Amino acid sequence: MARTTKPLTNTEVKQSKPKEKVYTLSDGGGLQLRVKPNGSKLWLLDYCRPYTKKRTSLSFGAYPDVSLAGARKKRTDAKELLAQDIDPQEHREDDRRAKKTAHNNTLKHIASLWLDVKKSSVSANHATDSWRSLELHIFPSLGEIPIHKITAIKAIDTIKPIAAKGSLETVKRLCQRMNEIMIHAVNTGIIDANPLAGISKAFKHPTKQHLPTLKPDQLKVLLHTLSTASIKYTTRSLIEWQLHTMVRPSEAAGTRWDEIDLEAGLWSIPAERMKQNKDHVIPLSAQCLAILELMKPISGCSKFVFPSDRDPRKHANSQTANTALKRMGFDKQLVAHGMRSLASTTLNEEGFDADAIEAALAHTGGNEVRNAYNRANYLERRRPLMIWWSERIEKAATGNMSLAGNKGLKVVGK
Repeated sequence: MARTTKPLTNTEVKQSKPKEKVYTLSDGGGLQLRVKPNGSKLWLLDYCRPYTKKRTSLSFGAYPDVSLAGARKKRTDAKELLAQDIDPQEHREDDRRAKKTAHNNTLKHIASLWLDVKKSSVSANHATDSWRSLELHIFPSLGEIPIHKITAIKAIDTIKPIAAKGSLETVKRLCQRMNEIMIHAVNTGIIDANPLAGISKAFKHPTKQHLPTLKPDQLKVLLHTLSTASIKYTTRSLIEWQLHTMVRPSEAAGTRWDEIDLEAGLWSIPAERMKQNKDHVIPLSAQCLAILELMKPISGCSKFVFPSDRDPRKHANSQTANTALKRMGFDKQLVAHGMRSLASTTLNEEGFDADAIEAALAHTGGNEVRNAYNRANYLERRRPLMIWWSERIEKAATGNMSLAGNKGLKVVGK
């Protein structure tokens, strides 16, 4: 007949005294109270491991931190796992590892993993801007919090001060980026669901505003102002280069000499520098080549055509042209990106092929096969378009000093 163990009482546990050697008091079902000579009391569960059937013990903690009732509850939980052939000790270790991993997966850490993936589909400048916005607005308060503890309330409270300043475009972008990070965490199995799916609804939507630009008949005003402006030579060259090539401010500012094929008259911008992460090849007009010729003595020893004043090892800031245009009196009338709109409007009004114009602006649709065809098919068709645009610029500069004349700096005759 099996021996029956009499369950312990709270009094027995409390009044158990230390002896010269370690001894145990049994509560039944494998639960024991181990009493050490130093007076410490530890709850242990004696059990057989599933499959191997080797005997081992599992600590439930010290008395009185863990009461008799608490130890019995832990025993019940362990027995339930054993009934499913799950080792409670291994289960505890797995749970601890999972919790440790979850706490190490801070928002900032997961955001860095998200950005590594996102970099493959956006330009380097876009990726940098995304990270900087998070560093400035999100990470100071939420960066070190485990991502599974990020709630909608916490995110909204963090973004509220930005909305209060009226920076609704920034709010919109932050909501989008926070959602992308959470979706990445869901897709990689770090969290089960995205808790921030609706946070953008907590804020007003920004009013869509088109970037300031000039009308085609104001091109002459721009060039006249540019010719008389008190700005640095490199800055003026950069503005004219962007105007002629129709690229984005960051793409113009980062122009590298090794991207230029002077003999073929082509500028090949690699995918990582483009907004759509697609290579972009630009046929260069004679005026563009003239600007490069003028910049060669200034930046020929640099990697960049338009180097930074402060550090020639870096390229000019993407905001350089914007700052110059503002100082020239075009505040709220024209931004550097608006020169692309000026070119697009002019070319469309002149009846140029709309697809060729879109290709020149590096705009892409959703049809990847058509996009690839367009890049190949429109390169030669874009040459006359680019030549016409440069000539239109030069004509608008009549009577003013032009950097892009075929022989460099000259007064374009009337």
